[in-house]
Amino acid sequence: MTTKNTSETGALPDPHRQPREFLQALFATAVRSAQPLHAMAAHLPPPPRGRTLVIGAGKAGAAMAQAVEALWPAEAPLSGLVVTRYHHVPERPAGLAPRIEVVEASHPVPDAAGMQAAERILALVQGLTADDLVLCLISGGGSSLLTLPAEGLTLEDKQRINRQLLESGADIAEMNCVRKHLSRIKGGRLAAACAPAQVVTLTISDVPGDDPATIASGPTVADAGSCAEALAIIDRLKIELPAAVRAGLESGALETPKPGAAMFDGHGLAVISAPQQALEAAAAQARAAGLHAYVLSDEIEGESREVGRVHAALARAAARPGQPFQPFQTPCVLLSGGETTVTVRPRAPGAPKGRGGRAGEFCLGLAQALQGQPGIWALAADTDGIDGVEDNAGALVTPDTLARACAQGLSLRDHLERNDAWTFFDQLGDLVVTGPTFTNVNDFRALLVLGADS
Repeated sequence: MTTKNTSETGALPDPHRQPREFLQALFATAVRSAQPLHAMAAHLPPPPRGRTLVIGAGKAGAAMAQAVEALWPAEAPLSGLVVTRYHHVPERPAGLAPRIEVVEASHPVPDAAGMQAAERILALVQGLTADDLVLCLISGGGSSLLTLPAEGLTLEDKQRINRQLLESGADIAEMNCVRKHLSRIKGGRLAAACAPAQVVTLTISDVPGDDPATIASGPTVADAGSCAEALAIIDRLKIELPAAVRAGLESGALETPKPGAAMFDGHGLAVISAPQQALEAAAAQARAAGLHAYVLSDEIEGESREVGRVHAALARAAARPGQPFQPFQTPCVLLSGGETTVTVRPRAPGAPKGRGGRAGEFCLGLAQALQGQPGIWALAADTDGIDGVEDNAGALVTPDTLARACAQGLSLRDHLERNDAWTFFDQLGDLVVTGPTFTNVNDFRALLVLGADS
């Protein structure tokens, strides 16, 4: 059994009587605020004298391409190729003519379809002139979807390295530093291939701090990192490399284009949607329901389970009235975003493999720390609608989560040790399932603190 996200437009659920539905309504609001069409128009450049070529990659890639098709003058030439994750192409609006090709590939581990798309994109940008415009549409997930291994690396090598990075607990900046230096298209290299055309990059941010060089490994953005930094991360994580590739990192032969390089002169760049905007949209809706709303941060990182425990401490503090230096007024909603990480624990012999992502693991850590405290509900979900590689966006925590788990013979500790949040919350009927949302502004977390009497 799963909990469907039923909140669309219409009356807002009562947070006191329908806390689960209310939290899902906040999540739906955050997701709607990050849809590409809402923010694209203000950032589109005018048509050039020559061609307009649209390229891009990311979980929001198809929705971004449709937004450009809807907003671009019908009489102006427009063509291109964008790659998105499998099953992340929204239904085409009636009457909207297709002008940009969209292909699908694998995420979070790259596949041959993504590599073929990257090769095709590099081929498309050859032979452009200074009169031409390249619109590059970038969103989270683009790093895996736009894969083109450096010389000496095979696709199988990239897949292995990507899996090791995902399971290592490395943060997104570290993962992308490695990815940039082991690629022929990331870290500004795609911008170099577009010369002498003007390049305008429009991004939807899924990273703490909204750094365009980090979003999808910044294929059209200068890279301040270095081969030496990438090699240090690789060595710390004990990732094996072919000898020729290691030599390329050691010599600097695999270095990326740096800030200040002439190839970036005249290029445009805009973050059209970001985590903070989504959190503020949810906060405004909570205030409209008569609650206090606090956006803690849109840049929270760290181990998911530990971040869950910290949020539990904040929720408990909010639930205790009359404390000195009380930072929160109740009833309230505590909101946060960012990108936490999950370090996959070694499995005991014979133990089943865990399933789940960082939102679910956050919820496990939160529930464990709250210990069934009355009056506190929570939702954590990924705004792209997919938590890790599963079919859910995230999960819900309620005051009776532990009691219901105990009644079913579920051990939270055991599921946490196996990184198995999906199974735990699936058995409780507390998965949040939305399907792909066609955008991606990273983690969304909302804690509803009503007090012990609710």
